[in-house]
Amino acid sequence: MEFQKISSPSLRELFVNQFEELILSGKLKIGEKLPPERQLAEEMQVSRAVVNSGIRELEKKGFLTVKSRSGTFVADYRQKGTIDTLLAIMNYRGGRLKSSEIRSILEIRIALDTLAVQLCIPSITDSDIALLSEKIEAIKNAADATEAAGAAFAFQHAFALVSGNTLMPLIMQSFRPPVFTLWERFCILYGIPALYESNYRLWTFIRDRDKEGAIAYIQSSMDDVIFGKHQIYFD
Repeated sequence: MEFQKISSPSLRELFVNQFEELILSGKLKIGEKLPPERQLAEEMQVSRAVVNSGIRELEKKGFLTVKSRSGTFVADYRQKGTIDTLLAIMNYRGGRLKSSEIRSILEIRIALDTLAVQLCIPSITDSDIALLSEKIEAIKNAADATEAAGAAFAFQHAFALVSGNTLMPLIMQSFRPPVFTLWERFCILYGIPALYESNYRLWTFIRDRDKEGAIAYIQSSMDDVIFGKHQIYFD
């Protein structure tokens, strides 16, 4: 057995994590002004470099706004946030998402998968279909939910690649952590065969070059996860 190296978080990571928890818990309110960097460094017993880099990271994630000559304020991360914000929220909740957040992710999936179908089916090759088939079989042969979720994402990413749209695979990759979490949860609730069947049915429509059938199935399968018997809501 191989053991992974144990590494402790840096002071900057601890600083960022503490402020994320304070903001997401509501202890720091939106619009609230933070103390000056020097005061934060003294109270938290870290260097100003740690404070400065931590604030920049939090600003990048949409949690803080730095205003020249005015100071640093807690931002409305719902408006300023990025995919990094979503990941921070997931980490804060132990990897869990609210039902509204899950629904929003799946609605984006419907839009992306529908576009991928519209782009790929008119020009998809037999070799592309064979490649997607290999990805599908990897789901079926997965040893556990984590491996199956990874294989399902690999299929979706390959599907995005064969669409020919150069940005779609990048967008899919940016959503990998939350999508992976959803598929893993799906497997835990309903089993690997159910995840395999869902993706396999989509592949059959692609194999048959049935664009309308594929689009209809994408909508119905996502509706099933959002509203139907395979819901994966956490609350």
